[in-house]
Amino acid sequence: MASSNDALIASRYEVDTSRKLPPVGGLAAFGAIDRVSGRADLMAIQLNRQWPARPRAFQALAMPIEGLLTPMAYGPAGNVGYAISLAPPGPSVQDRSRPWPEAELLERVLRPVAHVLEQLQARGMTHRGIRLDNVFQSAPGQSVVLGTAWEAPPAMAQPVLFEPPYSAMCLPAGRGDGSIADDVYSLGVLLLCLALGHAPLRQCDDATILRRKLELGTYAALAGDDRLPPIIGDLARGMLAEDPEHRPTPTLLLDPANARGRRVAARPPRRAQRPITVAGSDVWDARSLAYALAVESEQGMNALRSNAVEHWLRRGLGDAQLATRVEELVRHRSLDLLSDDDNGEAGLAMRAIAVLDPLAPLCWRGVALWPDGIGTALAVAQGSDPDVVLRLEEIVIREEAGNWAVQRPDRCDFTVVRVEARQQHSWLQQRSPGGVPRLAYLLNPLMPCASPLMGGQWVARLPDLLPALEATAGQADRQKTEPVDIEMAAFISARLERRMEQELAAQVGGENPSVTCLAQLRVMAQLQSQFHPRPLPALAAWLGSRVGPVLATWRNRERRAGLEEQLQALTQGGYLALMLQALDDPVGRTADAREASEAVLELARTDFELAQIASGGPRRTATAARLGQEIAVGLGLTALAIALVVAALG
Repeated sequence: MASSNDALIASRYEVDTSRKLPPVGGLAAFGAIDRVSGRADLMAIQLNRQWPARPRAFQALAMPIEGLLTPMAYGPAGNVGYAISLAPPGPSVQDRSRPWPEAELLERVLRPVAHVLEQLQARGMTHRGIRLDNVFQSAPGQSVVLGTAWEAPPAMAQPVLFEPPYSAMCLPAGRGDGSIADDVYSLGVLLLCLALGHAPLRQCDDATILRRKLELGTYAALAGDDRLPPIIGDLARGMLAEDPEHRPTPTLLLDPANARGRRVAARPPRRAQRPITVAGSDVWDARSLAYALAVESEQGMNALRSNAVEHWLRRGLGDAQLATRVEELVRHRSLDLLSDDDNGEAGLAMRAIAVLDPLAPLCWRGVALWPDGIGTALAVAQGSDPDVVLRLEEIVIREEAGNWAVQRPDRCDFTVVRVEARQQHSWLQQRSPGGVPRLAYLLNPLMPCASPLMGGQWVARLPDLLPALEATAGQADRQKTEPVDIEMAAFISARLERRMEQELAAQVGGENPSVTCLAQLRVMAQLQSQFHPRPLPALAAWLGSRVGPVLATWRNRERRAGLEEQLQALTQGGYLALMLQALDDPVGRTADAREASEAVLELARTDFELAQIASGGPRRTATAARLGQEIAVGLGLTALAIALVVAALG
């Protein structure tokens, strides 16, 4: 059991790892204690680093909702992240194998859950986790309680059985928040399972369940020939409508009799007289064809290029209007000479799927997701599925979410989707480091930093970054490892409110080591002054060991030696701003540059004089020889004259 204050979540909740609870949506769960109130009926759900929690839930659900296990706190305990909520009041309804009576289903399941959904809708939230193992009952005859669904991307843990086809076909992490109608659908599946006493289609795999739902409709696919209680049957038929606009609202479900009478009759999908074959499978209706094009992208493109899809829609399905729309898409693609072949054909398939099935998600090269699920899909795919990351990056760069939305204006606000697509493209193209990792951090505010320099610590907020780096700095290989890698730079860039794009871009992968060193020191100094105004001696020593290239830019040897001594003292103090001030001192830099210029000029002058001396030597030698000869002749003549005078005088 964790006991230190540092291990408390929100300085209040203690995780009891010795008291293990049943898993929640694939995540381990443990007992927890509120050290302020002493309450012990709490649960701590261990978070997955690559499964970003839903940030809005911790704000929108701060006020509890009766009948729902709402989140109470979020944060790290040691190196692990946890979300705190009330523990389930009893076992899940999955443990009850016998069919539930109709009256109990209406009073103890439908009404309580509909009330919760009504409250969630009022707060602009969805649940996206209604399934057999996430609905609990304290005792028979008591109202059920919905479990939590905030610790991972929306609907990520949902079985295909409990999701509408347009959500089930997506990447599990890319299903998006959805709408409250999707929760109504899941509730309808829950009622059907409890009324039957078992989950239908247990012998089928996910792909088979999905195809049956598309071909037959969800209610017919799940209920089959089984007989349901009359009220439950009528309600489930409406709640499982393929079109979310045809499902009853949570408010309407609070009055089952009224909801039963106002059920919208859905038109069954038009079935062709003869099928079209895609990748060896026969397809009989437009929605199933859209799904086949999404799953079998290569064979689907062949069918579109050969006009087989258009011919089948016109002659087999008898839908001339739909055939004309697909024909126009193919023709526009053939006239688009600016688009490259691969992306152009992927764009054609995406548009054709949206036309064939307006309920379908965005489908791009075998990847399906909702636009608001791009961020969570990126987070989950990084490090595990590079092909999916590449597809998601293509969607963002080409702003395909906006192009997809234009094809279905009646189903979404395409203006909003297009603006968001452009914003994501802009974020990806900014001159900050990280690229895709930075975009993932921007779209997932609770996602922890994945840099190995964190030493496995859970760091999801900038104030926690420097303490974590200080803890690992002592074990780092300071000569081979930079204090800031590209993953950490991406995290800082995404989280830092006051942008430092130039410094962050320069500190990773820079060609100039001195510029890189100063950029790293500048960013770390700002983080220390803003979030951690306490000494960081280990990190300072790490940064100090990398300043050799910066010291080499100081020209004055005495000044450089003095600066080295000053840095040693400042490093021990642990304040990065003082180190930066010493290394990047404008006054000292100016004086050093002036002295270096003066020394260069003096050296040039001395070299010039020496050169002059060296170049004038032969000339001076010749002159000296000539003068010597002249002096010698003069002296000889003088001596001769003296001799003649002496001889004349006798």
